[in-house]
Amino acid sequence: MNASLRPLAAALGLCMLLAAGCSTKVNRAPVEDRPTTVRPGAPAQGPAAAPAANENAGKPGYYTVKPGDTLARIALEHGQNWRDVARWSGVENPNLIEVGQVLRVARPGAEPDAMVARPVLPPGKVEPRPIDAKAAAATPAIAASAPAQAAAPAATADDELQWSWPTSGPVLAGFDEARTKGLVLAGKAGDAVYAAAAGRVVYAGAELRGYGNLLIIKHNNTYLSAYAHNQTLLVKEEQLVAKGQKIAEMGASDAPRVQLHFEIRRGGKPVDPARLLPAR
Repeated sequence: MNASLRPLAAALGLCMLLAAGCSTKVNRAPVEDRPTTVRPGAPAQGPAAAPAANENAGKPGYYTVKPGDTLARIALEHGQNWRDVARWSGVENPNLIEVGQVLRVARPGAEPDAMVARPVLPPGKVEPRPIDAKAAAATPAIAASAPAQAAAPAATADDELQWSWPTSGPVLAGFDEARTKGLVLAGKAGDAVYAAAAGRVVYAGAELRGYGNLLIIKHNNTYLSAYAHNQTLLVKEEQLVAKGQKIAEMGASDAPRVQLHFEIRRGGKPVDPARLLPAR
């Protein structure tokens, strides 16, 4: 090649290399935008995603997931078993729910009025109940003159529940709906914790932040009781327990000292246990 043409050839070759480099495509993993997710033990972080379109959003008996929610806490706040909420809502993975997702938090077939928490009445007062035509046809009516101690038609009726203290320790802190939401009872590590009424264990674990090792017992369609900060849990989810049965041992899990945090919830809303427990 003529020596005078060599610089030009070199320049052309460099341009061809640069052009080839610019046209090469870089293979990258596809990027998929997904809604923020929450797990039972890990509240959602960051701003909420826009709620997915759902015709049930805002209706009685349904709940739209917000940042920081967990399935266990949603179930507790609505007086339900988290397994039931997952099943009613078609949640395939109970450890994964999405911000903006609409969950069913009331039993399918329940009337809207039954999905709303009922007001707390003074001791001795009984709230009038709507008449269920099917139940009325199958259950004999109780005479108005029947003695006060007569058994209710249903074994799980609200006014048939007989509560007992979950432990023998003194009360350290009374009910405060804004902060305590129940009673704080003193004791020593390993002291027995008893079921305050008969029912079914609907939660046994430590995913609810601030509660430590927690048990939740569902007594009927209205009442739940919760036992927090335990050292040891002695019963499992779905297990039936009797009133006064030992269900846990006191501890200081997620608490500054050994204590039992005890709640009673009516329709998912905390009520003062001292108004339902017998006098000591």
